Amino acid sequence: MTESQLPTQYTPADVEGRLYERWTSAGLFAADPARDPDAPAYTIVIPPPNVTGSLHMGHALDHSIQDTLVRRRRMQGYEALWLPGMDHAGIATQNVVERELKKEGLTRHDLGREAFQERVWKWKGESGGRILGQMRRLGDSVDWSRERFTMDEGLSRAVLTIFKRLYEDELIYRAERIINWCPRCLTALSDIEVEHADREGELVSIRYGDGADALVVATTRAETMLGDTAVAVHPDDERYAHLVGTEIELPLTGRRIPVVADEHVDPEFGTGAVKVTPAHDPNDFEIGRRHGLPSLVVLDEHAKVTAEGPFKGMDRYEARAAVVEALREQGRIVKEVRPYEHSVGHCQRCQTVVEPRVSLQWFVKVEPLAKAAGDAVRDGRVQIQPPELSARYFAWVDNMHDWCISRQLWWGHRIPVWYGPDGQERCFGPDEQVPEGWTQDGDVLDTWFSSALWPFSTLGWPDDTPDLRRFYPTSVLVTGYDILFFWVARMMMFGLYAMDGVEPFKVIALHGMVRDQHGKKMSKSFGNVVDPLDWIDRYGADATRFTLLRGANPGGDVPVAEEWAQGSRNFVNKLWNATRFALMNGAHVTGPLPEEVSTTDAWVLSRLQTVIADVDRHIESFDFAKACETLYHFAWDEVCDWYLELSKVPLAEGGTSAETTRRVLGEVFDKLLRLLHPLAPFVTEELWTALTGQETVVRAPWPVADAARANAEAEAVVASLQRLVTEVRRFRSDQGLKSGQRVTAALELDGSPLAAYEEQIRSLLRLTVPEGAFTATASLPVEGVVVKLDTAGAIDVAAERARLTKDLAAARKEVAQTSGKLANADFVAKAPEAVINKNKARLEAAEADILRLEAQLATLPTA
Repeated sequence: MTESQLPTQYTPADVEGRLYERWTSAGLFAADPARDPDAPAYTIVIPPPNVTGSLHMGHALDHSIQDTLVRRRRMQGYEALWLPGMDHAGIATQNVVERELKKEGLTRHDLGREAFQERVWKWKGESGGRILGQMRRLGDSVDWSRERFTMDEGLSRAVLTIFKRLYEDELIYRAERIINWCPRCLTALSDIEVEHADREGELVSIRYGDGADALVVATTRAETMLGDTAVAVHPDDERYAHLVGTEIELPLTGRRIPVVADEHVDPEFGTGAVKVTPAHDPNDFEIGRRHGLPSLVVLDEHAKVTAEGPFKGMDRYEARAAVVEALREQGRIVKEVRPYEHSVGHCQRCQTVVEPRVSLQWFVKVEPLAKAAGDAVRDGRVQIQPPELSARYFAWVDNMHDWCISRQLWWGHRIPVWYGPDGQERCFGPDEQVPEGWTQDGDVLDTWFSSALWPFSTLGWPDDTPDLRRFYPTSVLVTGYDILFFWVARMMMFGLYAMDGVEPFKVIALHGMVRDQHGKKMSKSFGNVVDPLDWIDRYGADATRFTLLRGANPGGDVPVAEEWAQGSRNFVNKLWNATRFALMNGAHVTGPLPEEVSTTDAWVLSRLQTVIADVDRHIESFDFAKACETLYHFAWDEVCDWYLELSKVPLAEGGTSAETTRRVLGEVFDKLLRLLHPLAPFVTEELWTALTGQETVVRAPWPVADAARANAEAEAVVASLQRLVTEVRRFRSDQGLKSGQRVTAALELDGSPLAAYEEQIRSLLRLTVPEGAFTATASLPVEGVVVKLDTAGAIDVAAERARLTKDLAAARKEVAQTSGKLANADFVAKAPEAVINKNKARLEAAEADILRLEAQLATLPTA
């Protein structure tokens, strides 16, 4: 496409799909481990989105950052691999398919395990993975030939292999432990799958025992008292020293339970005595282990009471009210607080309140794995960017509990442990034969277990593949700080373990969450959710990406707003129009740059080198906001607003100076479009190929700053010219002159460094040369130049004087009012500091307006 074929307006919908198809068909995103052994490798594995998911703003930000990094490295000559794929999302996917079955009046149990799994695979083939098509719309330059799925054959083999290795190293075990249980999903949850939120409940204080031996305990879950097996007090609490070692009656049950002394109890909190329910509270479970207390499970998997008696079969909430009422009738209630706000755990998937529950589950013994993950960051093998977020990482890995990896689901990697007819237990690897008559464990693995293998399983592990040798360890992991614990720490643990101490990535680059323009979290309940596909439809993928990246400071949250997306669209349009202008005026990239160039050409080339260096520095430090700002202001403020205007004079003159400027224009837009390509790939591809005549910018060399083109003298001259033009423009505006209105002016340039730029000055300021008699109404000395203007015929002096006089009266009135308030002692004494400061600012602004308006009136010609 040439300049004559570029439409006058840029329409993203006409370009983006066509270009993406061309890129993928040509294999431009494909990585080849054998292509160039001397080229450094650069690898990013995409954080696998859920197979049930669709593109949201968090994905759009995450992918825009990764694509920027990969596209730049590809242009720098790296063998760059960005590997795509999806997560099987055990709980979420099973929920989706079960909802479909419910519409048909069926449950998974009606189908049976094997048929249900077939149904999930069918759903995945028909409806899953929508997000992959949405990634294409955003412009993701992933290697689609390497797309992976956590349940595909190769990754499943990797899961079974590492499970067996961990099992044989006694790092996986099965035990009864307190776990998080979702009564809706009917499965165990790990700590990171539980979201805590403050909720209003009740705090009930209950008297256990009678008379001098009575103790008062408080609880928000009165129904769990049915499973109490002790009351605990602090060993140094003299109030209860006489009761330690005795037994006390547990109301409503007829059981007697011991009073134990435990360091965990805070004697300053409440009464200093706590009920101990080992089967239904994690802290109580640990107390129970220390004191050898029994664990009585009184709530089943549906959170219904199992304890014998009048409450059996009740839902936990129904039982809570019934237990409190029964205690009230016995005179056991000492105090009731309602509402009582406290933190409550919810299932991340369905938002059901989680029930702590003792259950037989599979666990990873994390202590040695977590230590290795912490050491890799401490000794510098892995860097966290920004470094200040390292503290969050250490707080997690240094205090990690054993990881519950079993889930009571049918969709997922089934635990590869079998039980023999005589009670044997054995783990079988992927290539081992299971004896006849053995039964496999019914649970599946936590989805995060397979995701933790992602950086190496996707490259062929456990086999020694060319991809694994070439692309592992990966270069950088880009992800939000909010899943530092969910995924990153687990990848570190398994990567170091499976790959013999070699870390899974060199850098962990953390970004923040996308929020609205006021900094509020996006939520459907707030009504502030933005769909990135809607923005892509209306403003284009480049504008959507640029909006997100322009707010992406390292580790910081990213605010976005509709008007900012509109501003990015305007920037893309500006770039399009500016490149078309350059092409229509003959800009080209043929041949070397001329040795001799004008001062303005030397200035823009000098500034270009600084911009190249700055963009490199910002991207290397993951400061995409600064990279965007640098390119935005260079493109709009310097190239479009100044250089294109300055270039019009030599282009109009023709000859050698015009040809030199055409070549410089080509150089500037060639490098600028290449710099912008990783951030805004579609529009830059369309424009760069039109400018250069080459096939694609995707693999064009990344610009390198040329120190020989730095020219401080040219920059100083143009800076002086800019100050002159800016000052005269300000004067024209103050006089009410329109920006395009021509004014007669004489320029006194003798002895000024700007003497050679009279034509450019007149062109930029719309100044005409005086003819015949000339009387200046204003004289402006700026930058060693005297600009004498005759504005008498350019403005309606009477109307302008009336306007300025009216504005001056308003400014004087404002001064009188605000100064009067500030002089009032009562006002100053009573008004908030913010109000006083606001009035001071208004006074200063009004006083400045008076000076400005009086000066403008003084410059108006007299009648």
